[in-house]
Amino acid sequence: MAHSLPAFRPNFGRRLQQLLACAALLAAATVTSAAEPAKDHPLVGRYEGSVMDAFQSKDYDEVGLLREPIQNWGDPVPKPRLLQVAGKVSLYYYRLPDGRSPLEVQRNYEAGLKAKGFQTLFACATTDSSCYKKDPDRETPFTDVSVLANTIDTPEWPMIGRGRQFVSNYFDNSGRYLLAQYDGPNGKVYTSIALAEGNSRGNFAFVRVVESKAMESDKIVFVDATAMQKGLAENGRISLYGIHFDLDKDSIKPDSQPTLDEIAKLMRSNPQLRVQVVGHTDAQGEEPHNADLSRRRSVSVIAALAKTGLDARRFTSRGAGSKEPVASNTNEEGRAKNRRVELLRL
Repeated sequence: MAHSLPAFRPNFGRRLQQLLACAALLAAATVTSAAEPAKDHPLVGRYEGSVMDAFQSKDYDEVGLLREPIQNWGDPVPKPRLLQVAGKVSLYYYRLPDGRSPLEVQRNYEAGLKAKGFQTLFACATTDSSCYKKDPDRETPFTDVSVLANTIDTPEWPMIGRGRQFVSNYFDNSGRYLLAQYDGPNGKVYTSIALAEGNSRGNFAFVRVVESKAMESDKIVFVDATAMQKGLAENGRISLYGIHFDLDKDSIKPDSQPTLDEIAKLMRSNPQLRVQVVGHTDAQGEEPHNADLSRRRSVSVIAALAKTGLDARRFTSRGAGSKEPVASNTNEEGRAKNRRVELLRL
C-alpha cells in the first residue's frame, strides 16, 4: 500500500505554557527549548504534525555520522566507521504524531530531502537488518534495535525529557536511520535522521544537521611561558586554551604542541615549581562522564610533559568536569571558554 507524502511545514500552534515547561525541564541538560527562536531547519523541516520537544545548536563542533552498516560481532567488536564532519551543528527532537510509522516518516523525509537537492548517503532499518553487517556465523539476521540506538547516541546528544533519558532509551521496538548530503552554494550540509519506535513514549525523530564551515580562529590568546609564570605568581592559576583533544577522548591533538612546549619551558626555568594540571569540560553530557574525561585528559597532559624529560612527580592531576565554569554554558562562546586545561600552583 502506498504511503502519502504530507508536505514539510513548521507547526507553530504549540501553546506557550507547554514550551515554557519544556524549557524548565531541559535546562539542566543544556538543551534549548523550542520556545526559543529555534524553528525547523529550512533545508530539512519536520514531518507534518510533529512536535519539537527540544533543540540545541553549536556554532562550531565536530561530529561523527553513521555512514554504513554496523558490524556488531567479532572480538573485539570493531567500532563503526563514521563520517567526521565539522561546522554548525543543530539537533532537533521531534515527537511524531500518533498513527504514523517510522517507515512512512522515513520515506517522507527521503522524498522531501531529494526534492531540495539532497543525496542519500546511507539509509537502513533494524526490521530488515539493513543497519547491520551480516554475521557469517549467524543464520538469523540480526534485528536488535539497541545496537543502532547506542551507536547513534553519541555524546553530543544531551539527555532529554522528564526524568532526563538518553536518546537510546527511546528506541524500544525498532529503529530507522537516514544520512543525506546537500552541496549548496555556501558549502556542504549533512543531515542524519534517526527514527525511534517506542512503547508508551510513542515514536520520535532525532534530526541532526551539520552545516560545514570554517571555524572562526584567533578567538583564544596564546599563552606563553612568561604569561603562565605571571598568572601563577599573581593568581596561583592560569587557564590554557591551546591544548586540544580528539572528540570525547583523552588523546592530545598535534596542534597542542606549542602550548606543551611553553609549559615545559616554564617548568625548566622554575625547577622548584610544582603544579596541578586540571582538566575542565563544558556542561554538555552527563557530569560523571565529564569528570572522568577531564581527569583522563589531565593525566594525558602530564604524560606528554613527562616524555619531554620533566619529572612527573612535579605534577598532580585532577578532573573538574563541568563543575568550575568561567563562563555561561548556554552558548558556544561560553562553552569554549569552559573547555580548558588549567595549571594551579602547589
